[in-house]
Amino acid sequence: MNAPLRVLVLWFPDWPLRAALGGPPPHPPTALVQANTVVACTASAREHGVRSGQRRRVAQGHLSSLQVLPHDAARDERAFLPVLQLIEKHAPGVAQLRPGLAVLRARGVSRYHGGEAEAADALAAVLTEAGLPEVRIGVADGPFTAEIAARGPQPRTVVPAGLSKDFLAPYPVQVLRDEQIPDLLIRLGVRTLGEFTALPALEVRDRFGERGARLHALAAGADSRPLTPRPPDPELVRSVEFETPLAGADQVAFAVRQTADGVLVALGDASLVCTEVRIDLTDDNGAVFSRTWLHPTCFDASDLVDRIRWQLEAWGAQNAKDPVDEARAFGGICVVRIVPVAVDDAAHHQPGLFGSGTDERLHHAVSRVQTMLGHEGVVTAALSGGRWLADRQVLTPWGERTVAPRDPARPWPGSLPDPLPAEVFRPPRPIGVDAADGGTISVDERGALSAAPARINGSAVQGWAGPWPIHEHRWAKDGGKKGHRLQIVDDHDRAWLVFCTGERWWAEGRYR
Repeated sequence: MNAPLRVLVLWFPDWPLRAALGGPPPHPPTALVQANTVVACTASAREHGVRSGQRRRVAQGHLSSLQVLPHDAARDERAFLPVLQLIEKHAPGVAQLRPGLAVLRARGVSRYHGGEAEAADALAAVLTEAGLPEVRIGVADGPFTAEIAARGPQPRTVVPAGLSKDFLAPYPVQVLRDEQIPDLLIRLGVRTLGEFTALPALEVRDRFGERGARLHALAAGADSRPLTPRPPDPELVRSVEFETPLAGADQVAFAVRQTADGVLVALGDASLVCTEVRIDLTDDNGAVFSRTWLHPTCFDASDLVDRIRWQLEAWGAQNAKDPVDEARAFGGICVVRIVPVAVDDAAHHQPGLFGSGTDERLHHAVSRVQTMLGHEGVVTAALSGGRWLADRQVLTPWGERTVAPRDPARPWPGSLPDPLPAEVFRPPRPIGVDAADGGTISVDERGALSAAPARINGSAVQGWAGPWPIHEHRWAKDGGKKGHRLQIVDDHDRAWLVFCTGERWWAEGRYR
């Protein structure tokens, strides 16, 4: 096996917290939560027993004043990009291992500064001047050993060449960050990396397979991962500031046209297109209104301007509901920032040899209608899980990704089987279902009708089926939502889906 390259690792402790809170530590006790589990926490929170991997309730039990924020991996990436660009200016060839952790070959930068320790000190000085004093740097054979060195007690640690095995020996096997093998090693009495490397490599391979052999090599300091340096992604963010705040949506949209063109030019220079963008609007009070927009294909300058206009209109409608801001539609916009969130290779979005296809022409036509009617003027429908028709219908503005709030593949006892009504009433409409004598029909506790349906909404009934009971959220204090469904066909050959709650009847949908 070839000797690992000498590498330099830069580690920024608690990077997700810095990206979320801004500014260097110390930070107030804060935890980032994903799927109700703590994924990162500040040093001040760890002092009170909060740890990564804890359930949110357990963490708050250790510290009731703990600030809990949602974790956003995309935000971590965005915040780390300027740091990579800064490192690249002083030490070309930097690569990101993950947000908050960067690696580069030590040979070039150490020759320039006269040694590995001197190179580490020089990079630390540059980052400290840039407002990143918490950076820790490790230099060793391979990224794994260098990362362990960077996480050591000293802010700069240089492991001499060939001594990685001795350096790693005292560390516990948990630093291997494997979900299964370290726990198994501990049960076998192997607690440190030194004890692990003392085991014969062939026996480790036979017992734990290739995965165990890989971890055994890491524990011995033989990290053979290839390091592929690449420059950071191009800076695609564009913003514009207004000396005089602009209060009208059309004014702002007109003023940002050149900025939108600048985003497209930057994307074109990098041979990229944008499929998801975040627009940040800042008013003269410092309030920021951010929203992420999706596109079925890719954004052009007109699309970006339209999204800004729609976002301003939505903000104005939101502020109009507040009596305090009723006289100020937007409070005056001072800054507009356009941030491409998801990009793709432009070659994937080139038109066909003989012009645009049917799908692209349809997209342009629908997008034009949406421009005239507004963001929510054109919607697409999708199915969601649920028992009631209104719950199963999800309407999403054209161009945005459809996210079903409930999994339609799960079993939903009491839901209506196919075919579903073509027309769904949201909310359900009151409707009259009467007996032959004109009296209102009711359903008793056993699910029996008090009389056969004779008229619905003033029309004669030709046929009917049911009732079928449905009861949702029985455990709720109010007993949940319940009723009995019927399918009724009137003398105009219209089929209705109705349900009864007590003695009141509602039309849930209509077949056509």
